[in-house]
Amino acid sequence: MALFTTTEPAFRFRAGTRPLLISMPHVGTHVPPQLAARFTDEARHVPDTDWHLEQLYDFADELGASVLVATHSRYVIDLNRPPDGASLYPGQSVTGLCPVDSFDDTPLYAAGDLPGEAEIAARREAIWQPYHRQLADELARLKATHGVAALWDAHSIRSVLPRFFEGRLPDLNLGTAQGASCDPALAQALKRIAGEAEGFSSVLNGRFTGGYITRHHGQPALGVHAVQLEMTQCSYMQEALPFDYLPAVAARVQPHLRRMLEAVLDFVDRPRG
Repeated sequence: MALFTTTEPAFRFRAGTRPLLISMPHVGTHVPPQLAARFTDEARHVPDTDWHLEQLYDFADELGASVLVATHSRYVIDLNRPPDGASLYPGQSVTGLCPVDSFDDTPLYAAGDLPGEAEIAARREAIWQPYHRQLADELARLKATHGVAALWDAHSIRSVLPRFFEGRLPDLNLGTAQGASCDPALAQALKRIAGEAEGFSSVLNGRFTGGYITRHHGQPALGVHAVQLEMTQCSYMQEALPFDYLPAVAARVQPHLRRMLEAVLDFVDRPRG
């Protein structure tokens, strides 16, 4: 049997007209059949997906943003992890580059036949590398066209996950790699908007400070500003099966998301001396 094969492209992409790229690395749900056959019944439902973010950010085209969307489940390979699988949060519980357990700390593989190094390398070549190549190429295009580029890494997560944090997570978790991935003035503008979002709690560089994508691609000194937003899923959807999108609930948070992205564009559109 082949180590790993897939017939699905690694991503969907559409180019925008303004210097903003929205990345959605955890919305994918595809698991190739030969891999799904090794999963538990629970894992085949891919519960740890960042569900419905394309619908939540359906105003992205109106803003002129480019959008990069993963197709494969993070259970196949996690696009927001370093290629060597190093932990982003040393000393804390995390899932890996090719996860073997769920957010609830349950096994993904029914018979314990975990992926070896060769299989991980094959998944990395088929999915991780193309996604990151497209991401880097688009940021380079935006920078060449506009002189500056912004990256918004969009995520969502259940509001209560004891494995990763105590109690309930704030609704809007902005991450800038502890200030390293974007200009401090932009971070403060986003923090202010999030703080003004009535009915939603927020934090800057709290439990989630930005994953590999934010940390690796954010280079403010070179004119590339990266921000991660980790949202609670209860802000727009059902957090349990069947994981339905809740339009009336989502409508309350969408204006705040749009304000933050407009603030990003306002910042990068400012004349540079």
